[in-house]
Amino acid sequence: MKYSRQRELILRTVQEHPIHPTADDVYAMLKQAEPNLSLGTVYRNLNFLADHKMIRKILVPNASDRFDGMMDDHHHMLCTQCGEIFDLEHDLAEELSKEILQKTGFQMNRCGLMVLGICAHCRKESLIPATELRNKI
Repeated sequence: MKYSRQRELILRTVQEHPIHPTADDVYAMLKQAEPNLSLGTVYRNLNFLADHKMIRKILVPNASDRFDGMMDDHHHMLCTQCGEIFDLEHDLAEELSKEILQKTGFQMNRCGLMVLGICAHCRKESLIPATELRNKI
């Protein structure tokens, strides 16, 4: 892989910002310091880095892809109110793998889980009981 200073900046930006930024977020973070950087360059490099397993691309339903610099196995939670993505550190995959194997005979090798719901901040802001929120999702 040929070295690129812009690619290195983009990689470091994703790795240093655990907010799971979009390409537009990365572009906005770098644009002032790198005025010659184009949005197209950011998109190309993010996809290149994801294709080469240096960052993780998170596909978000009906929204822009997000990028994660944390490459260890973990899962994500997406707030359907504010759109924030949070890391889910708890290893649910092992328990899920055992249950899937027991019920279906399918041996799971890897799991990428995206939990959709309402984050604590949005729940607090809306003051809607959790049982009602569950019905909105």
